[in-house]
Amino acid sequence: MRKLKAIPGRSFPMGASCYENGVNFSLFSKNSTLVELWLFDQPGDEEPSHIFKLDPGKNKTCYYWNVFIEGIGEGQLYGYKVHGPFDTVKGRRFDADKLLLDPYCKATVEGEYSRKRAIFPGNNTKYAMKSVVVNGTDYDWEGTSPLRKPYKETIIYELHVKGFTMHPNSGVDEELRGTYRGVIEKIPYLVSLGVTAVELMPVQHFDTQHAPHELTNYWGYSPISLFAPHPAYSTDRSPLGPVNEFKDMVKALHKNGIEVILDVVFNHTAEGGELGPYLSFKGMENRAYYILDQQGHYQNYTGVGNTLNANHSVTRRLIGDCLRYWVSEMHIDGFRFDLASVMARDETGTPVSNAPVLWEIDSDPVLAYTKIIAEAWDAVGLYQLGHFTGDRWAEWNGKYRDDIRMFMKGDKNMVPTLSNRLTGSRDVFKGLEGRDPNQSINFVISHDGFTLNDLVSYNTKHNQANLEDNRDGMNVNYSWNCGVEGPTDDPGIDTLRLKQVKNFFTLLMISQGTPMFCMGDEIRRTQQGNNNPYCQDNEISWMDWTLVENNAELLEFVKGLIAFRKSFPHFKEDIYWTDIRHGVSLVQWHGTRSFQPDWSYDSHSLAFTLNHRTAANAIHVMINAYWDPLEFEMPGKKRAQKGWYKVLDTSVSTGFWHEKDREKMDSQLCRLEPRSIVIGITR
Repeated sequence: MRKLKAIPGRSFPMGASCYENGVNFSLFSKNSTLVELWLFDQPGDEEPSHIFKLDPGKNKTCYYWNVFIEGIGEGQLYGYKVHGPFDTVKGRRFDADKLLLDPYCKATVEGEYSRKRAIFPGNNTKYAMKSVVVNGTDYDWEGTSPLRKPYKETIIYELHVKGFTMHPNSGVDEELRGTYRGVIEKIPYLVSLGVTAVELMPVQHFDTQHAPHELTNYWGYSPISLFAPHPAYSTDRSPLGPVNEFKDMVKALHKNGIEVILDVVFNHTAEGGELGPYLSFKGMENRAYYILDQQGHYQNYTGVGNTLNANHSVTRRLIGDCLRYWVSEMHIDGFRFDLASVMARDETGTPVSNAPVLWEIDSDPVLAYTKIIAEAWDAVGLYQLGHFTGDRWAEWNGKYRDDIRMFMKGDKNMVPTLSNRLTGSRDVFKGLEGRDPNQSINFVISHDGFTLNDLVSYNTKHNQANLEDNRDGMNVNYSWNCGVEGPTDDPGIDTLRLKQVKNFFTLLMISQGTPMFCMGDEIRRTQQGNNNPYCQDNEISWMDWTLVENNAELLEFVKGLIAFRKSFPHFKEDIYWTDIRHGVSLVQWHGTRSFQPDWSYDSHSLAFTLNHRTAANAIHVMINAYWDPLEFEMPGKKRAQKGWYKVLDTSVSTGFWHEKDREKMDSQLCRLEPRSIVIGITR
């Protein structure tokens, strides 16, 4: 056994910090009576190699337990056992039988982890996750760094690290499937698609066992170690392997001009409520990390049993330190905050207008160039879309998603609303002066709900595989199956579905704001009607790469559409198209007759001409969501003299025409087939 020496440590930095002759450990636990630091040689060890009992007189500074261990370094496995009172009314739930993860640990190993052992009474050491000491300063980034792309040049692709390459038909070597290295293998696909950023579904280490009926938590919205990359996504399962492989992935994406945005979860953890496991925070200082009522019960604003106490000073600092770490040490370009409105609640759960944690993120100098994107609602009705805290926050535009869906399926009285969604949703963000319209993250599909193919193939959810009797998942999807529920052999219905998919992609890419779409929607990936497959770690959720060939027409259409958006400055404006500048706006509205938009209750059509302050080209868009053909009058004589050239027609198999193939359009009338969109440009 190694001979190690313990001396009083320092309270800062938090977590485990490497020095030349050893490691400093610092842990916040205000109300504990004794803290033990346990060191391990292997992830599944039941007995530690060393135990250090920290003396409150020598090893506690204010609320922080600290010790310096000479003779250890990077890669050392460790955990804490924390002694203290068990008084649920006061919110204290100490249990010295449970081995706990360091809230600040930068890497973890699962070993023989068992969630049940962390719930049931008794010692769980053998079956507990262990923390890993990480130095990380010697990684070679090869001169790469975060890319700092503005929103107006950003196209986001929401991606699940495992699901992207896990399917046997992915073409990725078996040992790389479902991993960070697997994503690297598919970078050429992402580059060819034209996206500029990947938004990774949760990669903070999460509890895969946090799911009902012995299913698997696949999505990852069940975090337990906020600084550590999920180890199961690494081919190298050594203690430091996941950290290095994650960095390899980020570096490779940056080399190819693709930003990395993390979907982060700072609203709850995998520890659940009263009957949940002891993994970390609950056994460290329960009341500091979770919102509790006066009786010590967990307040559940997230739908999963607990709510992180984001505006407690200690938790707020943890969140800030975590974000700064992912940016400075892991080179992350931005964050999407899951259920971000939870972070607008104070320590009693009451919504506040200027939540400290949100302002601190907004104004943090380390995060100044990163993207910060809010899902501006929570699970119990706090809806802050359009009036989220601060100036920098971009927001997932849930109104865009719903209104575009309703318009395209043929709902009435949607044309006035459509015009707002196409032009940056000024009506939603009207209270924010000087706001960049590109801070609206526009999407029709995200991980949460139907895939785009399923949106046009199912009227209702089909979640029986989740073993919740189809009660889970959203009941209101604003979907339309085009006449048959689910798969069909009817070529007419399938043609209509493909056209609707093209329509959705077209509206997304021509709308003002930052577009986001979901992994596989460009090749009609299906989840078989399941709109909540969070627990489906199987082919229901994985990317089916045979669809690349089977739906090559759609894939080429999407590539062309993305290239079109990136080629024209009209879609890179940082002022609203509807703003009046020098007596005119950049957008002119039409109906089937020029300059005569039909805003009526029964209207299903709209057209607009988009101009630019410096570009010679004008772009003319005609949208027919009606079930019969319509003839649209082309803009007047001045435009006709320049000549209109067709770029896109969602009703034909070609769909998109690149510049050399564009055909000249009739100068007076353009016939649009039912439920179709046509775009023309002047040369």
